[in-house]
Amino acid sequence: MKTADEAGGLFAPERVAVVGATDREGSIGRAIVENLADFEGEVVAVNPGRDTVLGYDCYPDLASAPDVDLAVVVVPPGIAVDVVRGAGEAGVRNVVVITAGFSETGGEGAQRERELATVADEYGINLVGPNSLGVLSTPTGLNATFGPSNALPGNLSFMSQSGAFITAVLDWANDQEIGFKDVVSLGNKAVLDETDFMRQWRDDPETDVILGYLEGIEDGREFVDTARDVTQDTPAVVVKSGRTEAGAQAASSHTGTIAGSESAYEAGLEQAGVVRADNVQELFDFARVLDGLPLPDSERVAVVTNAGGPGVMATDAVGDSRLSMASFTDDTLDTLTDSLPEEANVYNPVDVIGDADIDRFETAIDAVLADENVGCAIVVSAPTAIVDYEELAGVVVERQAEHDKPVCACLMGGERTAGASAVLGEAGIPNYFDPARAVSSLDALAVQREVQAREYEPPREFDVDRERAREILESAAERGSTRLGVEAMDLLAAYGIPIPAGEVVDDPSEALWTANDIDGPVVMKIVSPDILHKSDIGGVKVGVPDEEVTDAYEDLVTRAKNYQPNATVLGVQVQEMVDVDGGTETILGANRDPQFGPLLLFGLGGIFVEILEDTSVRVAPVSGREASGMIDDLDSAPLLRGARGRDAVDEDAIVESVQRLSQLVTDFPAILELDVNPLLATAEGVQALDVRLTIDPDEL
Repeated sequence: MKTADEAGGLFAPERVAVVGATDREGSIGRAIVENLADFEGEVVAVNPGRDTVLGYDCYPDLASAPDVDLAVVVVPPGIAVDVVRGAGEAGVRNVVVITAGFSETGGEGAQRERELATVADEYGINLVGPNSLGVLSTPTGLNATFGPSNALPGNLSFMSQSGAFITAVLDWANDQEIGFKDVVSLGNKAVLDETDFMRQWRDDPETDVILGYLEGIEDGREFVDTARDVTQDTPAVVVKSGRTEAGAQAASSHTGTIAGSESAYEAGLEQAGVVRADNVQELFDFARVLDGLPLPDSERVAVVTNAGGPGVMATDAVGDSRLSMASFTDDTLDTLTDSLPEEANVYNPVDVIGDADIDRFETAIDAVLADENVGCAIVVSAPTAIVDYEELAGVVVERQAEHDKPVCACLMGGERTAGASAVLGEAGIPNYFDPARAVSSLDALAVQREVQAREYEPPREFDVDRERAREILESAAERGSTRLGVEAMDLLAAYGIPIPAGEVVDDPSEALWTANDIDGPVVMKIVSPDILHKSDIGGVKVGVPDEEVTDAYEDLVTRAKNYQPNATVLGVQVQEMVDVDGGTETILGANRDPQFGPLLLFGLGGIFVEILEDTSVRVAPVSGREASGMIDDLDSAPLLRGARGRDAVDEDAIVESVQRLSQLVTDFPAILELDVNPLLATAEGVQALDVRLTIDPDEL
């Protein structure tokens, strides 16, 4: 948590006070008091207008109440800040503000929320909310919410930015017999946010899986750094809403969140090791398998079925996932051939055919789970008069326990599956009607396996010329430029990203001197922050011999002045001519996300950027492993690695350039956007041939 977790903390208090408690029917204050009926500790009511509330002693304020570990505040928004200040003065270190009417309403509410955070900081208060449903923790019977349902005990801890979502989830989870350890409604996150609860549950031995419904992340970089550590031991699954522009706007109006870009969240959650679910069904499908099953030792899956159609459905779903269908060893194929009817299929998916009895199923399941090539399995069955589902469920449980490999079941049907699902559920094995759900759940286990196998390496710190880079940026700011082009090539060079030989000159004779120092013809480009698309106005000349450099200089400047008379012309760039046909054009870029900070982008460049849209994104700063992963992510990676007889490019040079750009944009928050396009990659290395960037002078 952000402050010391005193007096038993937020989830295990000994005494809880409800500030605004009342016995008035239909009130939130009454609902919270009633929900605390099973709390193992002591409950006190705070309301200056009551002597008792529902049988509990009532005090006029927290100062007059016995020492309180947790205060739940249900008062009008206009006095909520004063109540929290009173809690601080009374020594209360854990506060949940149920009251709405803060940043989600804008203007005055946002100011009130800032005051709330200031008071919490002054007194070192762990504050949840405002605009929160409350918190609950099953080990102590704490239900300090105004929801209609309590939670069943379990090992899942759940945080949600939507209180209404919690009420729906708890009602559904009770029906599904899914239990929780802690549940917290984050509300507006004025003080405590998702990162704090990741830390809280990392150190909680009773939390086996962390779940979250998030509409935004307050500090993306801090979340990534924290969650990366947490998920090494404790799996985390998150549904992130607001993936579309309309969804992001709805999230903002709902909780006051300023949603960052979807690509930032996708990259950030992946780097954090968080398993992302696309919907509520996946959230709890993944939670169940991560809580109940071992991680696979490989991503190769076997399917055993008595029905060809569902077996094919499972195989198709595997093809759409990171899993792959296992190829059985000869011993496994011999066992299956000897024990199954001639009509059966012994290859994956194994079809034991429709007349299979329990013994035939058991033989096939045992054989594939014993295979060293199989990391996990799915058992699929359509109902027949020959197979008793509860008996088959018992076999699945026994075989899974013996081989200690993850198994999901698809014992398909209606009422007849209830008993079997209960048998499987007791062993932590989920049962699904749809084989695709079984595949996606095993896929989540494979993701977690990869997360726990990662060896984190810190970003590399290169020896760079930071002062030279600062001079270039400050010089642009001093002349009022917020957009820079080729005049900023030296910025890349200052951070060790290779650029062609050349200079920006402001005189025809200097242009000639520069060209004379370069072997062969040169490329000349007009340098103006006001003219971004230089080629469109004839502002680029390629293959200029020395004898034409002076005239080319004059012509470029004239074209610029004719095109835009008021444009600022800084001169002309004279640059070594590079054979782009001798390599692969890539793009290396960055922009600044409001939640996650600098994002890096890498992909095919030149004309392919907008056509193929094949790029990869990471949150900076990145390690060498993460930079290398950006190449692996590309569908076009084979083009860089020598497909169809092409020369393979120097991947190490790309990886280093990604890391160097990562360091540059991390060192200088003033850089809002930066594109190196193209970054020419060859077998000998890389060169940045062009650059554009946008800066915020106020950040320098």
